[in-house]
Parts: sequence; structure tokens; C-alpha cells
Amino acid sequence: MQFQPMYYDGELFLPKIELNMILNQSVAIITDLKRKQLLMNQLVDHSQYYLFRAGQSEYMRLTVQELITFLIQVTERNERAALLMDYFVLKEERKVRIKDLSSSKRMYVTLLRVFFAHQPTLVLEEPYFYLEEQDRRQFKRILDDLSQEKQILILTSNLEDALISCDTIYRLNESGFHPLDIRDIEEDKQELRKQDETNITLQKISTKRNDKVILFNPPEIDFIESVEGSILVHVDGENYDCALTLTELEQRLLNFGFFRCHRSYIVNLQKVREIITWTKNSYSLRLNTGKDAVVPLSRSKLSELKALLNI
Repeated sequence: MQFQPMYYDGELFLPKIELNMILNQSVAIITDLKRKQLLMNQLVDHSQYYLFRAGQSEYMRLTVQELITFLIQVTERNERAALLMDYFVLKEERKVRIKDLSSSKRMYVTLLRVFFAHQPTLVLEEPYFYLEEQDRRQFKRILDDLSQEKQILILTSNLEDALISCDTIYRLNESGFHPLDIRDIEEDKQELRKQDETNITLQKISTKRNDKVILFNPPEIDFIESVEGSILVHVDGENYDCALTLTELEQRLLNFGFFRCHRSYIVNLQKVREIITWTKNSYSLRLNTGKDAVVPLSRSKLSELKALLNI
């Protein structure tokens, strides 16, 4: 697997990378959001790679069993749906519509598409980030089985996620591309332990509604806006009050794929479906959510967004 060098503002941003992928060995690259997207974009036109992007969505109206049956049919596999439901540990959820699953279980079901991929190499962006502990264990078991016959590359910004199921780990940053040796890993593990409480806090956004405190995982959030001094967190067409400022939320959510698209808005880039041009100086972002949502995009932010999305 090869990646070509890329430059940003006249400086080398992505070096030339050559990976020797083999069976029975999963590889992880730890890097930031922009470099993850650049790596994924270079693989789009190669038929031997199956790409799974972070935040990928599923057919929400299907039940879990209907989806598994559909995937069996379109990939022309010989497995029986009932046996696969056992293998995926989804018997209890088989009649539940995907839209009614928890966010973790919904992403776990979506990740199962990699099981049906015919390509010899699987490339997964942040597969564990959206999963709770039980779903993480189940998906790791499936990836371990798949590694017997496929090559697996995981792109993540989280060392702990890389350590879960990868034998070889590389770090890609402004210093270049280099393997992580055992000393680096042990130092990072110690740092993770020291920051454990902080990490837990950062992975939940606290909101309030009708005197109830409601916690959201970052991937659940569609966008955040400031309205007359109040901060509203939008999730599935509903909004919730938040005590944090937009600046504080921007800092907390930066590594989760969020973007300050306007002085009064922060948007989850995984939910963006379309960039709308109204006039020469007026733009908006249409989101891929259950309910139609459009948020403004400042003209000054357009170039930054295009560079981030490599468009």
C-alpha cells in the first residue's frame, strides 16, 4: 500500500508512505483528522480497498435482521442470516429498526459491512471511537477473525484504540511517519492513565433539559449554535441547553471532527452532506440528519473547510 506525498502551504504535510501489509497482522496509523482524510482520499479509486469512514450511516428504517439479509443477498454469500445473527451477537436486536438502536449499537451494526466486503484490504477510520465496551469487544473479535484472510489498516487519533487490535502501530504527524516502539507505547500508556479523568470528561458533552442533565457522545451531536447568549446543542432535530461557551466546546470537540463554521455555529463534519452556494459571498452547509438541517458557513471559513476536506 502506497501513499503519495502532499504539500500544504508550501510545506510537506504528508510524506510518501509505503506499507507492507500481510495477513494475520493488523496495522494502525495514529494521526490527526486532516491527515486521516487525506490518506482515505488517496485510496478511493483503488478497487482492492474497502473504505469505512468515521460516522458512516446505515438504512435506518430496516430492522437489524433485514439489513443482514440484504447484505447477504447483495454480496451473494452462502451464510444464513440466523447463523450470522448468532455470530454477531444480535439475536435480541434482530427485530429492532436500526434508527431505534442505541448510538453505539447502531454504529456496531453499520461496521458489520466490513464483514461482507469482498476486497482483500479493509481500511477503517476510527472504528472503535463510537462503540461502548461490549460492542468494542464484539467488533474486535470479528476483526481478529477477518485478519486471517484480509489485510486490515486502522486510521485513528487514539492510541488506546490502536492498541486494542493492531500488531503494528505507526505515528504520522508534523515530524513525519515512523513506527511506535515499545518505549513510546509505554510512555503513552502512562500518559493515558494520568489523563483518564480528563478523557472521560471530554468524551461526553453535558446538556440540560427540563431540569434533567443529559450527556451526549460527540458523534451524536449534529451542530451547536449560539442564540442570544444561550448555547444550544442539536441532536436528532431536538435542542438542549449547554453551560459551556462555543469556544470551550470548539476546543473540546476539535479532535472529534467538529468545525467552527461561523462565529455562532459549530458543525459535526461527519454530518455534512452538501455545501450550498446562495450568492458569491453567502454559503450554508446542509446536514445529513434525520430532519433537514442547514447551518450558515462564513465566507472567511470556506477556504479552511475546503482545505480540511481536501476539495
